Amino acid sequence: MALLLLALLAIPAHVSAARNDRVKAERAAIHPVTQARELNAWLARVPRTREFPSDLDATLRAEGRTFVIEMSSAPGCLPCGDLWARLLRFGRAYGWQVRTIPSSEALLRSGRLGLPWVGHPVLWVRPANDPVRLVPAAIGTDHDENLRRNVYLATKVLTGVRPEIGLRAMSKYTGIVAPSGAATTSPQHKGG
Repeated sequence: MALLLLALLAIPAHVSAARNDRVKAERAAIHPVTQARELNAWLARVPRTREFPSDLDATLRAEGRTFVIEMSSAPGCLPCGDLWARLLRFGRAYGWQVRTIPSSEALLRSGRLGLPWVGHPVLWVRPANDPVRLVPAAIGTDHDENLRRNVYLATKVLTGVRPEIGLRAMSKYTGIVAPSGAATTSPQHKGG
């Protein structure tokens, strides 16, 4: 009986420790920024993709009309503005449509995929004719070359590459996001 009592007392401590570890890991992976110098300092720490699949540019150009890039945004969100500028360059270079989505849609998508909500921006790639099939390609802003690689891999996942292979090959998400206060507001602009 005493062993059972000790075991029951140990369970809440174990659960609490696991929860604390998860919270600590999440905090270490998320970098809320409000100033350009903070954003640039975090981006300077992010490794840049140096090697690309040989068909990357051809695939991105060929799939430009098939897929859409959508991102969450919020007024005053510095990382959102940075990511938006990068995605507009990407869209012009490869012929992709880039647009923002409302915060409510971003929260629903994150929940459906089991992703914790950490703030804006979050970027998704989806087929132009299917709003339900989507792959997260970035959480936070990132370097242009990392975004290209992640969008390429998202298209591969959506066209038949096993998800665990495509997602494992993606550049790690930077987590450079707006502070949580900006995460509850709506985007200012739509379309691209």
